[in-house]
Amino acid sequence: MGVSLRADRKVDSVRETVPVPSGIGAGLGMAPSVVMVHETVIGVPRWKRTVAAWALPCAYAGALLITGASAIVTKEFRATPPLAAIDLPSRPPAFPVVRPVLQDAAPLVGAAQETTPDQTEYRWFNRRPVRPARVVWMTVTAYSPDARSCAPFDDGRTATLHSVYTNSMKLVAADTDRLPFGSLLTIPGYDEARIVPVLDRGAAITGDRLDVLMPTHAQARAWGVREVAVTVWEYADGLPADDPREFR
Repeated sequence: MGVSLRADRKVDSVRETVPVPSGIGAGLGMAPSVVMVHETVIGVPRWKRTVAAWALPCAYAGALLITGASAIVTKEFRATPPLAAIDLPSRPPAFPVVRPVLQDAAPLVGAAQETTPDQTEYRWFNRRPVRPARVVWMTVTAYSPDARSCAPFDDGRTATLHSVYTNSMKLVAADTDRLPFGSLLTIPGYDEARIVPVLDRGAAITGDRLDVLMPTHAQARAWGVREVAVTVWEYADGLPADDPREFR
């Protein structure tokens, strides 16, 4: 069987069946035993030939284990960058704060966002149809027609020269640069949210403030100071607003 490869060396071709360790064989998908054909130098001990035969498979298995372990470590400990940056829209406020702007009122400086309510609701005021036009958060106080609230103008008349008993004493004082005389409002908590007219004004009532008329000073004090959403109404028949000074 020996074949001379060089003048000073002879090799021996050996065919043998070598058992495969169960752990390595299962990991590499190998059979329980393999047949190996190798050539070795005559005279080399058998254990050295066995070690040499297993050197390459063991090196291959070690490389696979190192590669797999490196992938696991990299996946577990390396920070993964986000796929994309997502900007979520901000949630709108539950109830927008707006400012009243009437057709006959002076424009507001720095007015906030306006909203238009459902205009399918119609009511009647002064024998004319009206519908909601705008909603605005306002600070609402109360006053009475006596001297403790109106001195020195406690003569029983409003700034439009209406009697304080007009509309059953349900009327409002406002800043007429914002809400002109004759503006129609509904105010939660006042006159069961019926429509009431702006027929008065006062030096302390400016901007987004209202003063509702109460029959007595005690009732005015009991009202206190309230922040409420006021609805501004407009006539729905397409005709100009009435001049409240003409109806006394």
